[in-house]
Amino acid sequence: MNCNTVTEIEGIDHLQDKIAPGQFGWPAGRPSAVPPSLSQVDYYLLTTFQPPDQEAPSMSHRSLLPLLAVSLVVAAPGASASPGTPVITIDTGKVAGSTDAGVTSWKGIPFAAPPVGTLRWRPPAPAKPWPGVRQATAYAADCMQVPFPSDAAPLGTTPSEDCLYLNVWKPADAKGLLPVIVWIYGGGFVNGGASPPTYSGAELAKQGALVVSFNYRIGRFGFFAHPQLTRETGAKDVVGNYGFMDQIAALEWVKRNVTAFGGDPANVTIAGESAGGMSVNTLLTSPMSKGLFAKAVVMSGGDGGTAPTPLADVERIGVQFATGKGIAADDPEALEKLRALPADTIADGLNLANFMQRDKPTYHGPYVDGKLAIDSRAAFAQGRMHKVPVMIGATSADIGGKTGYMVAGARSLAGTLAGHGAPVYAYRFSYVHQANEKPGAGAGHATDIPFFFDTVAIKYGAQATARDLGMGKTMSTYMVNFAKRGDPNGAGLPAWERYARAADAIMDFTANGTAVMGKDAWGADIDAAQTTPAKAGERR
Repeated sequence: MNCNTVTEIEGIDHLQDKIAPGQFGWPAGRPSAVPPSLSQVDYYLLTTFQPPDQEAPSMSHRSLLPLLAVSLVVAAPGASASPGTPVITIDTGKVAGSTDAGVTSWKGIPFAAPPVGTLRWRPPAPAKPWPGVRQATAYAADCMQVPFPSDAAPLGTTPSEDCLYLNVWKPADAKGLLPVIVWIYGGGFVNGGASPPTYSGAELAKQGALVVSFNYRIGRFGFFAHPQLTRETGAKDVVGNYGFMDQIAALEWVKRNVTAFGGDPANVTIAGESAGGMSVNTLLTSPMSKGLFAKAVVMSGGDGGTAPTPLADVERIGVQFATGKGIAADDPEALEKLRALPADTIADGLNLANFMQRDKPTYHGPYVDGKLAIDSRAAFAQGRMHKVPVMIGATSADIGGKTGYMVAGARSLAGTLAGHGAPVYAYRFSYVHQANEKPGAGAGHATDIPFFFDTVAIKYGAQATARDLGMGKTMSTYMVNFAKRGDPNGAGLPAWERYARAADAIMDFTANGTAVMGKDAWGADIDAAQTTPAKAGERR
């Protein structure tokens, strides 16, 4: 498969920023630091993108680095922490973190066993207990993938199949139980990870939240079906959506262990962007996520619809992949042979630049399994979801513009949720980092993330202006307030009204750096587009 194939998808003409030569080199022994440059691109947004000239990191370098990471992260049996090191006891052992600038963090904590070997394409198994104190001061590997060169949030680690780890941040001087924010990254279900600096939870922790981020399997490692897998799993259990199973496992870990860190297991907010936002939509309707969260934030997650695909069709795509690797559909040892393939072979060049395959596809992505991932469009329409407070929105230059899947979809889902009695706070992110302002361009996909995380200074460095930083402080304060009480309002902030379809009022984080509540100026255009039949070849 050609890794440089570009699939043109509607919506991203804002990928004109330049990347300095050498940014994506990976010298032997460690990955280079790859500073953020572009807005994160998920698969719904790709259009006339042309990849940089740099080659993707070689798999030979990547294959060595997880071994080094493990040797650095895990203390030897019987080891103890240094005096003053924050040590927490969880259900699998003790973990030692670190404190910096008023924030204590623990990174690289396993929440499940490594999904390798015979555990490839199985539900996440329990993590094994360890003796002594495990050093938890560095990110563990992000999940196996072929990194996307122009990702807005470049990975901070080398991908590995051994990747089911999570990270925790909390204010060092916290008293009492804290609200918990659990972050689910985007990346089109083929890219992404918890390690990018933009996703650091430190700044939100400074405002009084406990933040958790975690990895979940992506690409063919996270979403794969084959007739032999179905037979092995049995009719009663979930097959294929292993990435979603990882998300459930991480939330179950939070429920069991977050109290030890000072978090409130009864006050958990799940938040995700793009594929992460779609994951939040899945979790909002999943019977298997009941009781695992109390609030939700959906950032550019679309309209909540998941097109049902028969399992047989998803299996057929898995068989096509296996056949391409010389493993016949009727081979009785097909599953054993597939699990024996090297991780690089399973990845097979798949990433955001080429995963939309039309001719004999070998990757499907998430599908409706009927147990964990149900038909969410029907579920939302019928009110069969967890009726928790929801903050939902998109960026102003998101997919397809104002009548596209992200912007119009968020507005539609906000109305559906509110109509069923859920407290909903709708927003639109129209602000553009001042150094990137272009007349009429609008805010691109995922550009709201560093503002909600208050990591604007990390994302933009010396280019961050006082207005940029101010918008980050405003939006992150709304986020933490929402996590605390299910209501983003608070002292010193413009009032944010609950969404109702009739009033159609949203919070606009405007281009001039202010937060303005008012009737959606695009509402009439969106409604007109939804009632006008699409022309031939036009997407709705």
